[in-house]
Amino acid sequence: MAEETTISSRYVYKGRVVNLRIDTVREADGRESTREIVEHNPCIAVIPLDDEGNIILVRQYRKPIEKELLEIPAGGIDGNEDPEAAVRRELQEEIGYLPGRVIRIGGFYSTPGFSNEYLYLFIASDLTPGQLYAEDTAGISIVRIKPRQILRMIRSGEIQDAKSIAGLLYFLDYRKKHVLG
Repeated sequence: MAEETTISSRYVYKGRVVNLRIDTVREADGRESTREIVEHNPCIAVIPLDDEGNIILVRQYRKPIEKELLEIPAGGIDGNEDPEAAVRRELQEEIGYLPGRVIRIGGFYSTPGFSNEYLYLFIASDLTPGQLYAEDTAGISIVRIKPRQILRMIRSGEIQDAKSIAGLLYFLDYRKKHVLG
């Protein structure tokens, strides 16, 4: 395996959500190179299921790409917060529901070519209405889809967000092997 050795590291930006670090590395063949690394705390991504078995997605505007995306709910893990606690908080913040049941079904790195962000993937069910209390949810709308719509929506480009595509495909595979409800 071709590993790289870090020779030096320096931060060029430290922000509220991300840090940007520049590493000088020595590659396996001895050459030196530079790596730009975005540091991001771990996150959660969740497939919320309503009582009819529909998946609740959120539609929200994403400034970096200047358009709205249809996504599974997701968010950062605060400090030493447990990932399952983050699921409960994020669902209340984004869709106004509290889950009675939370199941971890996997996880993945979002963009390992330049970031260390890891997403814990969950299914949430037995939802009960709660209160939306986050300040930045004004632009979020809820969309319910049936699981049978997932592949068509990915193929057609209705769902373009990588975490949502990965999470929903993982969900379809998980659902084949497990009883949900």
